[in-house]
Amino acid sequence: MNRAPLPLAAVAQLEVVRTRLALVRPFVSAHGTEEAKEVLLVRAVAPDGTEGWGECAAPAAPTYTGEWVDGAESVLRRFLVPAASAGRPAGVVGHPMAAAAVEAAVLHLRLALAGTELAAWAGAVRDRVPCGVAVGIAGSVDALVGEVAQHLADGYRRVKAKIRPGWDLEPLGALRSTWPDLALGADANGSYRRHDVDGVLASLDALGLVEIEQPLPADDLVGLAELRRHLETPVCLDESIASAADLETALALGALDHVNLKPGRVGGIAEALRIHDLALARGVPLWIGGMIDTGVAKAVSVALAALPGATLPGDLPATSRWFTRDLTDPWELAADGTMAVRPLGAVHLDAGS
Repeated sequence: MNRAPLPLAAVAQLEVVRTRLALVRPFVSAHGTEEAKEVLLVRAVAPDGTEGWGECAAPAAPTYTGEWVDGAESVLRRFLVPAASAGRPAGVVGHPMAAAAVEAAVLHLRLALAGTELAAWAGAVRDRVPCGVAVGIAGSVDALVGEVAQHLADGYRRVKAKIRPGWDLEPLGALRSTWPDLALGADANGSYRRHDVDGVLASLDALGLVEIEQPLPADDLVGLAELRRHLETPVCLDESIASAADLETALALGALDHVNLKPGRVGGIAEALRIHDLALARGVPLWIGGMIDTGVAKAVSVALAALPGATLPGDLPATSRWFTRDLTDPWELAADGTMAVRPLGAVHLDAGS
């Protein structure tokens, strides 16, 4: 897709801001339990006072990828922000979540100074986007069914259930038997191995899932290609796709059916757009994922979910899914399971603890 170049913006100040938001309930996945969101932001300020904001997606511990919030903060303060402030390359290898926060802050500022918004500039084709929700590993199957019932009553159009060895067929089977027509997916976060292909993973085909996300580790693209040949259930890749080049490789190997695109994880909006454009050109269904985002990152995710290549409902929960109070005006879910595409607006740091 062709996007109009934006004018360069004079940045008077770049700063790193950190706060903390408690979650309304703990969230459990194959990577562990999260009870709060350690929020790491970058603020870009123009000489006239116009602000741009970016959010770093790094979690509290390096269990999802190698990045974590304390390390990301150090890299931002010592390397990325000083380099961006001086207008020079940082020369930093890796740390895409930290780099994405700087990129988003500066891009948000440039868009504001140009009098436009991310969705319009990127090529959005809709003003509302369909929303799904992820549910963690619950204390019991009954608790999981009760949580999903509430999410469906709220209007979400798709449910993605976190699974791991020992928590898979029983909870998924309970959800499928309760809601035979539910758009239900499973996310393993890379917690299975090739020897599971003929066991648990093969048994998932009987459940009519819309996809299984990241069943094997991120670096096992050959194993994922073999698994895909054995399964009827579509395979979605998340952690394996860190760049458009990774998507090219996965497509060449036949390792995926769908893409979960998280702009904060792939190094920022520019790389996210390259992945989106490639998926669109190759006809690969794609959806926008989340990382327990505040409203700062949600504004980016919702804008990208409005692009033509985002053909599946994304993990775009309302503010109330995670927080009692967000850093932005609340992101709300309509009764039809959609969310309005809107600009970021003001950031309220006093919402944090």
